[in-house]
Amino acid sequence: MSVDKLKRTVLGLIAVSLFFVSGVVLAEYPLNLTEGVTPTSQKVYDLHMTIFYIVTVIGIAVFAVMTWSIFHHRKSKGAVPAQFHHSTFAEITWTIIPILILVGMAIPATKTLVFMEQTGDAEMTLKVTGYQWKWKYDYLDEDISFFSSLAAADNEARQLNSGIDPSTIENYLKNVDNPIVLPVDTKIRILTTAADVIHSWWVPDLGWKRDAIPGYINDNWTYIEEPGVYRGKCTELCGKDHGFMPIVVHAVSKEDYVTWVAEKKAEQAAASSGKDMTMAELMEKGKTVYGTNCAACHMPNGEGGAAFPALAGSAIATGDVANHVDIVVNGSKNNPMMQAFGQQLNDADLAAVITYERNAWGNDTGDMVQPSDVKAARK
Repeated sequence: MSVDKLKRTVLGLIAVSLFFVSGVVLAEYPLNLTEGVTPTSQKVYDLHMTIFYIVTVIGIAVFAVMTWSIFHHRKSKGAVPAQFHHSTFAEITWTIIPILILVGMAIPATKTLVFMEQTGDAEMTLKVTGYQWKWKYDYLDEDISFFSSLAAADNEARQLNSGIDPSTIENYLKNVDNPIVLPVDTKIRILTTAADVIHSWWVPDLGWKRDAIPGYINDNWTYIEEPGVYRGKCTELCGKDHGFMPIVVHAVSKEDYVTWVAEKKAEQAAASSGKDMTMAELMEKGKTVYGTNCAACHMPNGEGGAAFPALAGSAIATGDVANHVDIVVNGSKNNPMMQAFGQQLNDADLAAVITYERNAWGNDTGDMVQPSDVKAARK
């Protein structure tokens, strides 16, 4: 076999292999819009399919006429091109027909857009605020507020040399520590904004997405018809951890929602009670809070990153306690990238994570920071 023929054979086998491999990969992805579980998502899906059918018919008709013209008017059959420079009938035809087609598509599109903007008569309001890199949810009617971040197990597995196989985690990088809970068969107004940079809140099953812009509030609404778990993500490039801002919505019955609201209020009341905790309680809770909020920048082992100093053996984590509390609660004056976590975490979480940082990775200061200490340090 010649060298050229061998090369062609190898290239052919590679091409065939790539074809089958790509087929397997693409089989995991849907080829159409998500129909969703809300009236909005269904209307958007129906509009999409209507436009798809229209353009498909147009495409088939145009290519059919082109193919027929090329075949029947080819030079080998002796066809002679017509000689003309103007046709009023043709110009009127190719102007009116597209106008009618566009009007036919614009009417259902406008109806859908108007339907999507009807945020009045909502039975409850959820405010969504984007942060780098987490979401804050405020149930304005229930006085419930919490942050939702990438789940601790997912966050740990994504770290370099974590030793955890991501394939062992179901819905890897799509899990959160605090999912949103919403009632079905309820019109819910959703307000979106941001505290730092532009984010975008998107859950495909709801049928829409909205940008979260600092200093501006976008609104939309949803009406979930089927109980279940619906996942989404941030779809606006917002920084290095943009890919780790999942959204999880738990749609439950109205009865289960009432139960969840009562439990959440009790949980928040307990967290703000200021009750002292033992060292074991502080360290256990602090490790979880650190992994969720701090490990992405300071690393799970406390060794720090490019723009963030190490905490293991650092002057901050082993020095004056009051200064450590002040930096975590109010942010760093020397490093603007260090966020003020006083607005993001409650007193118990802050006390736990500061205690953990002062007693992990060999720091062993023995210091215990209580929620009352954090409360006193807030400005």
